[in-house]
Amino acid sequence: MATRQKRTAIKKEKTEAVVKVALLGFGTVGSSVARVLAASKFPGVQLTHIFNRNVERKRTSEAAKAVPASVVWTDSIDAILRSDVDVIVELMGGLSPVESWLRKAIAAGKSVVTANKQLIAYRGSGLAKLAAQHDVHLMHGAAVAGGVPVIPGMLQGLCGDQVTRLSGIVNGTCNYILSRMERGADYATVLADAQQLGYAEVDPSADVDGYDARAKLCILSRIAMHAELDPDAVAIQSISAIEAIDFSYAKELNCTIRQVSRAELDGRLVHARVAPMLVPLASPMAWSHGTQNMVIVSGKFGGDVVFSGHGAGGDPTAVAVVSDLLAVAQDCDTVTLPIRKREVTGDFLAPHYLRFVVDDKPGIVSAISGALSKVGANIDSLLQRRGYPKHRLPFVVTTEPCLTTIIERALASIARMDCMLEKPLCLQMLEVEDEAE
Repeated sequence: MATRQKRTAIKKEKTEAVVKVALLGFGTVGSSVARVLAASKFPGVQLTHIFNRNVERKRTSEAAKAVPASVVWTDSIDAILRSDVDVIVELMGGLSPVESWLRKAIAAGKSVVTANKQLIAYRGSGLAKLAAQHDVHLMHGAAVAGGVPVIPGMLQGLCGDQVTRLSGIVNGTCNYILSRMERGADYATVLADAQQLGYAEVDPSADVDGYDARAKLCILSRIAMHAELDPDAVAIQSISAIEAIDFSYAKELNCTIRQVSRAELDGRLVHARVAPMLVPLASPMAWSHGTQNMVIVSGKFGGDVVFSGHGAGGDPTAVAVVSDLLAVAQDCDTVTLPIRKREVTGDFLAPHYLRFVVDDKPGIVSAISGALSKVGANIDSLLQRRGYPKHRLPFVVTTEPCLTTIIERALASIARMDCMLEKPLCLQMLEVEDEAE
């Protein structure tokens, strides 16, 4: 009883103290965090410093009007590290030089809140160990799905389960693009719109090519399945090859197309992939539109749990950041369980969607069937829409479940056929039971 009373007294003392906060980065999310803190006036939390390059430009911006006059603005990281702030909120992104700054901050006894998915995916375990050594917090609830509480939900709400699989939509930019294409827009137009709205960068490759979602998948795998994955070993596939015709054929198959991040624990091996996939219309992921994120977690005992909400934008992400900040201010502990490094493969046993564009000649289907049969893959269906010219004919073959590497081996030889006008498109097809087993 005495020990409990002592711990309660210590926690009360920490809760009543003023926690001083420094923001690294005053962009879309950073300015939203400052606005949330100013509007809510959380007791015991005080924003005291803001760091940004070209700080005068940020200091005189419209967004800066929400910042209290007492806040110190600086473009010197050393000034932040030498200050008396208790928590550093990092919202700049990237690995260098941010990693070295945060390591110095942790070593100086400062807790860290970050939304930096690349940093947590590649360096999260090392930073967590360093934080534990110095008895400070490292919180990253905003690193995946923005304002959707996926990470705290997994850390606290699902830690008692044995999670064996997770899948979902964790990149709002790709979901915006593909759900717009589903309604008839073309890729280039929607990408330009996404850039205009601020959903996509001038260089959109991190989003459309899968790098952003891959980092998030690795973070979720570490938290949910306690599996440490090398992000560079996780297979990715760009959405940029998807065309309007693919949505037409997907609809005939009672599916749509989404960028899906999948990970499945298989003994000491993890199957993991980020790619555009055919999703059954009966799946919750097919219902996710715009910038919404959705993660489906499958546990041995608890079954499926779905997290869904807005995953992009300054305000939703700021909510997650401020929630982490309040947890640090109140010295809330999270559950920690052992994490093991796992080997990764991009192979899944799944049906596949194969789209070909050919100069139509007799014997093409027979040749494709023969190439698939040679590697042990069986055709399930063949789809050919009317109205396309014979000299540039798009058609689709779907296969029965088989490994992706087997299909890719067959496609390597099919792509060399004289009739092929484009590289064949290969997409995994999700089945409803993939999410319900």
